[in-house]
Amino acid sequence: MANPALRSVHRYPVKSLGVQTSDEAAVEPWGLEGDRRWMLVDKAARVITQRQQPFMARISAVLLADGGIALSAPGHPPLRVAVPGPERPAEVELHRDTVTVAEAAAEAHDWFGEVLGTEARLVHLDDPARRRAVDPQYARPGDMVSFADGYPLLLTTTASLDALNNLIAAGDRPHEGPLPMDRFRPNVVIGSTDAWAEDGWRRIAIGEVRFSVVKPCGRCVITTTDQRTAERGREPLLTLARHRRVGNQLLFGQNLIPDGTGVIRVGDPVTVLD
Repeated sequence: MANPALRSVHRYPVKSLGVQTSDEAAVEPWGLEGDRRWMLVDKAARVITQRQQPFMARISAVLLADGGIALSAPGHPPLRVAVPGPERPAEVELHRDTVTVAEAAAEAHDWFGEVLGTEARLVHLDDPARRRAVDPQYARPGDMVSFADGYPLLLTTTASLDALNNLIAAGDRPHEGPLPMDRFRPNVVIGSTDAWAEDGWRRIAIGEVRFSVVKPCGRCVITTTDQRTAERGREPLLTLARHRRVGNQLLFGQNLIPDGTGVIRVGDPVTVLD
């Protein structure tokens, strides 16, 4: 195989909305700069994701230079949302965590309510450095995360996706494949590796930035959602259940915690340190 390298970089300015792809990104202690700093919650202040609302895949959120976002959705006027100030604090539930956030302006809530057809509030994570800790079973004291499900970054590899698509093609629902990488919503995609090589990694460097590879990623129903149409199938979960099950987890990709900060760029070499 050729030397592993960073193939693509992806951020999700609003948790569970569309992807923003770029050639480079700054790595902060809690993830890529601007990644999942915004989130939707329901009237009970619980997180809303594509698990409940697959149409969220079709909503675009573009990160602006000042940290605000530009929103667009089919059939609806676009909207720009500024970073809210500290005068509208709230507490919301994200999985098992209670997180202090700032609420966006009311027009953002109204916009999402019309797009999704249900009450939804847009909130912003103002200070990831003190808001939400990474699971201590896999992290060091002081490791923090934004609104990502559990870990600062998610890594996938093109070779593993190719291997998975080959398994789907040989399975019961070959018409659902091949699947694109966007089903797995990674932050960094690595090329020029062997299939499943990432399972054995413990520490890597992307360019000059080092990361701990702390835990395989257990996949959920979002991976069955076409990110362009919001339609759902049964793959890849059907095939992962047959070939990539460990306990009750269906695995694809690896969770990363930064060991430092810096900028990563498409084409950067990827070095396996351990």
